[in-house]
Amino acid sequence: MSAQVEVQLPSASSRGIDHYIEKTRGNKIKIASRHKSNTVIKITIMVLILLTIYAFFVFDYQGINIGQAILSALHSFKVVFLQPKATTYSIGTLAEALLLSVCMSFLCTALGAFVALFGSLVCAHNITKGLINTVARSLVSIIRAIPNIIWVLLFVVSAGLGSVAAIIGLTFHSAAYLTKAYADAIEQADVGAIEALRSNGAGFIQILTQGIYPSVFTYLLSWTFFRLEVNFVNVIAVGAAAGGGGIGYNLFVSGNFYMDLHQTGLITYVILISVIIFEQISTSIKSRVK
Repeated sequence: MSAQVEVQLPSASSRGIDHYIEKTRGNKIKIASRHKSNTVIKITIMVLILLTIYAFFVFDYQGINIGQAILSALHSFKVVFLQPKATTYSIGTLAEALLLSVCMSFLCTALGAFVALFGSLVCAHNITKGLINTVARSLVSIIRAIPNIIWVLLFVVSAGLGSVAAIIGLTFHSAAYLTKAYADAIEQADVGAIEALRSNGAGFIQILTQGIYPSVFTYLLSWTFFRLEVNFVNVIAVGAAAGGGGIGYNLFVSGNFYMDLHQTGLITYVILISVIIFEQISTSIKSRVK
């Protein structure tokens, strides 16, 4: 004898979302949701697809042979990804350039994290309140809103082309980025531990070192390593676009001056492998800390 259980589902109006139950094969019940945002997303995607198709028809191709262009692109991809080799630069030169890029990314991240460690205290709502907090957060938001390359180009005017301007510009942006990330992490600190320390007469430094930083250390470390990976990519981009040096500059010269696709492919693989190694190292360290 089987018993039937009636389950009353919350009304759609009480949940803010239209839910419906759809019976599928195998007598399974599938619960799906419909929301206005889903409809907006679908309409947006359809509009973008239609605009893309329209753009392909109205482009001024200036007599370009599309078929030949596609074949040339496929040939370039074949040479870059299937036939990489050292031609313009030796392996030793690329290793030295890669080491320079890695050192630059470490330096930018370390300096930015050091500044953010103190700046985040001013931006965290549970540490600093009032006008100072508002002004600090607004300043950090403005700095973050300006792209890395713009900061580097601004410092190129005073420091000249090279790694110095790249390091200063990327450090500037990294400090603002990590300040925001650290401040958000500090705001999630254990309030009970902080209040317990205060009730026992602990000072501000003791609260930071014994209450706040230990409880959010994993988050701070995760954000720092994430920014390190971002900075490595940014160093490569800056080296190519603003003469910042490192392996990005070698990639730029190989692709734009020598048109050496074989060398470009080798540098691309070196960068790809380096990013994977960065990710593996950061993941390993974070797992050990946890």
